Order: sequence, then structure tokens, then C-alpha cells
Amino acid sequence: MTILDCSAISCTYNKDRLCAKGDILVTGSTAEKPVETQCSSFIGAGRDCYCNSFSSGKEKISVKCEAINCVFNENRTCSAEHIGIAGKQAHSSSETECASFQKR
Repeated sequence: MTILDCSAISCTYNKDRLCAKGDILVTGSTAEKPVETQCSSFIGAGRDCYCNSFSSGKEKISVKCEAINCVFNENRTCSAEHIGIAGKQAHSSSETECASFQKR
């Protein structure tokens, strides 16, 4: 399990910079730098959102990762002890990124 710090505060699952989803998927199979990755689990909070129906945020979650060029990718699972998902102004998953991505 990875400690996650998420700055995508407009995500439905974001609860005080933690994720209430329980697991996330980072995409960007050919990524060479963080901006080429994204949190595909991001769902923008809308006015019809039932945000309060999700549990509280968890500090440690499972992170599946398709960024095969990242040093932390071990069999499509993130092995980093701590990662950050960036996207403070994000309105879609394409506006997020794994800020902890490090190229092999």
C-alpha cells in the first residue's frame, strides 16, 4: 500500500487530500515524464454529485500503474512508499498527473 497525497481537490473521491475510493489507476503507459501520466480514477465533483456517500479518505491505498517506464512500477503496481497526485485545478482526469513519476 502506498501513502497518497492528492491535490486534485475537485475530485469526487478527494477527502482532505486523501482518497476515499480505496484504490486508483495511474495511466500513461509510454510516459517519459509526470505530465504524461494521469489518475484515470479521477471523477470531477459536479453539482449532482453524491460526494458525502463515499467513506472517509484513506492515507494508504492500492495504486495500480500502467506507467511502465516509472522506477516505482513493479508488475503494474506502484511500489513507492509515498506518491502525490497533482491537479489542483483539474476538471477531468487528463488534467491530473502522478507527480511522483520517475523515469527508469
